[in-house]
Amino acid sequence: MKLKYHLAILKKGPLDAILSGKKVVESRFTRTRRVPFGQISREDKIFLKLSSSVVCGRCEVDGIEQFEDLSPQKINKLKSKYNHLILGDEQYWQSKRDSRYGVLVWLKDVRAIKPVLIDKNDWRAWVMLTDKNNYGLIKCWS
Repeated sequence: MKLKYHLAILKKGPLDAILSGKKVVESRFTRTRRVPFGQISREDKIFLKLSSSVVCGRCEVDGIEQFEDLSPQKINKLKSKYNHLILGDEQYWQSKRDSRYGVLVWLKDVRAIKPVLIDKNDWRAWVMLTDKNNYGLIKCWS
């Protein structure tokens, strides 16, 4: 399986918690099927970008769990089981209760990197990077 690179856009609180090692699972819950659902694998690489700011971290995928056909009741069960790793507040979980799809991404080898400003002008919160479209980030991994 080919190694894939991703760009995850995060708000300041969750990003700081990941970089400090307190938050070890990144969660993505959506109403429709969107990346990273079905597109992420163990050992993939993730760049971490502060929303409306710079790319300032990187990590690897240690494991994933994916969910389909979610309901508010199933979301509550996931909250009970995993929130100690996700660190979502009540507002976060309330905003996700109507989600139908979910991806939990266990993170490892989290590192802060020298901030990199990229030209990303869309609203996507997760981007699959390709050889052609990677904002010049892939070369920064080493």
